[in-house]
Formats: sequence, C-alpha cells, structure tokens
Amino acid sequence: MKKISGSAISYNVTFLHVLPYVIVPLTLYLFVLFIPLLNAFRYSFYSMYSYIWTWRGLGNFAALFKDGVFWWSLKNNLIVMFVSVVFQAGVAFVLAALMTTKLVRWKSFVQSAFFFPCIISPLVTAYIWKVLYSEQYGVLNKLLDAAGLDFLQRNWLSDPQVIMTSICIPLAWQYIGFYLVIFLAGLTGIEREILEVAEIDGANFVQRMFYIVLPLMKGTIKVALLICISGSIKIFDQIYAMSMGGPGNASMVVSLYAYNVAFKGQDFGYASAISVAAMIISLLLIIAVTRVLREAE
Repeated sequence: MKKISGSAISYNVTFLHVLPYVIVPLTLYLFVLFIPLLNAFRYSFYSMYSYIWTWRGLGNFAALFKDGVFWWSLKNNLIVMFVSVVFQAGVAFVLAALMTTKLVRWKSFVQSAFFFPCIISPLVTAYIWKVLYSEQYGVLNKLLDAAGLDFLQRNWLSDPQVIMTSICIPLAWQYIGFYLVIFLAGLTGIEREILEVAEIDGANFVQRMFYIVLPLMKGTIKVALLICISGSIKIFDQIYAMSMGGPGNASMVVSLYAYNVAFKGQDFGYASAISVAAMIISLLLIIAVTRVLREAE
C-alpha cells in the first residue's frame, strides 16, 4: 500500500514486503546454526557407542565435573583468552592510539602491514610457525644458535613447559591487525578538536588516552572484548595444526577435546555435552564482562 504526499511517494512496508529479501538468509541461519545447536543440546543427553544411542539424562554433564582433561582444556582456553585480551586487543589499542599522533609515519603502510596476517588462513599461519619452531631446521633455533644462545634451543612444540607460549605467540601476531582496524574505526568517531584542545590545555598523551579516548571508545572496547572471549573459547584450527593438543594434553583446548571425543572416541553425546558446556561458559564470561563494564561506566 502506498501513500502520495505532494511529489513524494512513501510506502507502508509490511513483513510480507520484506520476506522475499530475508527468506534465504533466514533459511541458511535456520539450517546452518539454529537446528545444529538444538541437536547439540538434544545429543548431550545421550551416549553413543557403536552407533547405539543410550539415554543418559544429565549423566554427561555430571561426568564433565570429574573429567580432568576437560578442566585442563578449559584452563588452556582461559590462557588463550588472557593473551587475546592483553596481546591482541591491548597492543592493538596502543598502536591505534599511537597512529593518531605524529610519532608514526606511513600510517597506511603500518596499518596494512599489521592487517596482512589476518587475511592468511589460520591453518597456513599455523604451519608457517610450525616450521619456524622446528627443532631440526627451524629458523628460531638457528637464530638462537647464531646469537650464542644455544642453551635456549628446544623443540618448542614438544615441550609441555613452553607449548602454550609457542602457540599463543602466532595467535597474537595474526590478529593484532584485526583489532587495530576496530580501534582505528572507533578513534575516527572522536572529534580531533577535542584531543587538540586537551593537548593545548597541557594534557599529555597518557592523560588524553585515559580521560578522553577510553571513555569515548567504551562501546568499541566492549565489542573487542566480547570478540576476544568468544574467539578464545571456540579456538580450534591453529592448535589442531600446530600440536593436535599435545604433547599429551598439554595444549588441549575444549573444542579440540570435543572433536577427539566425537570422531576418535565415537561418543557424539559426550562431545555434544562438552560443546554445550563450552557455550554456556562463554555466555557466562560475556555476561560477567558486560556487567563489569556497565558498573565501570
């Protein structure tokens, strides 16, 4: 139905008008995300061995509380989350702030250089760093030997003491540029006159960041933190390619553990329970961070 007012034509848009344009994405969303999610909840109440489904009720979730590998995997996810917040989002925010000053030249080149690793497939990145870490022909051990630091040489992906550090370094390297773009977009929303007036009034760089930039970018920072949390809980491909959760379970994470239980242990019910628990933990962390940020405001 349309209304004519003067020379302008306006339309009363109804759901039926919009439906032809959203039916395809809604259908994809339904079959790709919503239905598999419901099935994961349903399967989490069953146990499956030799393709025979057995009702367990809350038995799978009760078993999680006694599963040491699950809690170890969750601890590794929390380590990844800490690294993501500090060395991805944190470093990216500092770089974005510096790029608003005259200290950084060729800003477009710097932004492109940091963003370039983001366009590389995570699996490709993992294999590149796996070669760099190699004990026999890796560049890292060669550089340590050339610098006279051969006592620091080791197999970086086989030592349980350093495996998580070895994995977190390429993770931070790859995604700093992603958060840099997010923070630069947020900084463009701050009027430059505000920062210039503060500088004229005698505020130094640190004061401008804490008292002007941070309060005005709280929405952007919140989005970045939520992405860090959700991405850290569901991380899979980089660790699968670099260590497959080894040595032992030293670098095991929740998603990789669920994968092993499902496709190696052939227990899709328990694997679904692990995935559902990971999703619930992720939601709880997001709610907690959102509440803390709201109280901080």
